[in-house]
Amino acid sequence: MGTSKRERQKQARHEKIEELRRQEQRQATRRRGILIGLGIAAFLAFAIGYSVLTSDDDGGDDEVATADDAETDGAEEETATEDDGTTDTTEATSETTETTVAEVQPGDTECPPADGSAERQIDFDGPFQDCLEYGVDYQARFTTTEGEVLVDLLEEQMPNTVNNFVALARYGYYDDTLLFRTDPSIDIIQGGSPHTQDNTDQGPGYNIPDEGGEFASDPATGQYTGPFTYEEGQLIMARSAGPDSSSAQFFFSTGPNVSLLDGQGTYLLFGDVVEGLDVLQEIIGLHEADDSGLGGAPSRDVTIESVEILEL
Repeated sequence: MGTSKRERQKQARHEKIEELRRQEQRQATRRRGILIGLGIAAFLAFAIGYSVLTSDDDGGDDEVATADDAETDGAEEETATEDDGTTDTTEATSETTETTVAEVQPGDTECPPADGSAERQIDFDGPFQDCLEYGVDYQARFTTTEGEVLVDLLEEQMPNTVNNFVALARYGYYDDTLLFRTDPSIDIIQGGSPHTQDNTDQGPGYNIPDEGGEFASDPATGQYTGPFTYEEGQLIMARSAGPDSSSAQFFFSTGPNVSLLDGQGTYLLFGDVVEGLDVLQEIIGLHEADDSGLGGAPSRDVTIESVEILEL
């Protein structure tokens, strides 16, 4: 009987040891599951954070809002469009889009010689190759019938826009063109139309992408908005409604009323006037109103005789 009792005690101890081992195994399994779950969560958090930090989504060129449109801060953009001079509105999209561009997005069109010796050309098959030289500060000297205006181009902040303007200027695109529009209600002077000398110009044959910050299209209202704010003494691209619609037409800002365009913020700001703001203010002082819906024009022809690109 004693032997049987010892056997039962031994068996009980063995079963207890086995139960403790099974408990430890279950606890170890739970710990591994927790660690695996935490690892997966950490990986997903890292992946999401990394994608946010490194994401870089891929923003008629003659539209500039009128004062009435700008004051509504969200109303449809309105001026003549590149194609036919009619009013256009931004099309609604199904989702918000963002555009940031940090460098030139080169096309296939050959760059003109830097010395400005290219034969004049105003029609092209597409955007230009990268024509900017790294580390060079670019300026544009506008010689007009009313005087000279010198602009410092923002090649670091707006490389694609500056590259396009520099190439067009070196091909003589802007030579002998009118500053055809003045609008004191938003303090702008518009030009850059060699084909028609007005807002209906078809442009050089292509558009350039938006750049310089975030652009968004509100699916509810269809309003396209961008990151820019405006003040006197700037060189700014004109555009049609909708994304990526600038190409060649531009406008100078001559006074504080241009800030009425801040609510849209989509006009690509790519230069600062360093000399000749007084010339621009004299030009807008020639304004005569008309019934075009675009404000009006100078009382006499004001011509851009040439645009010279300077490298510093």
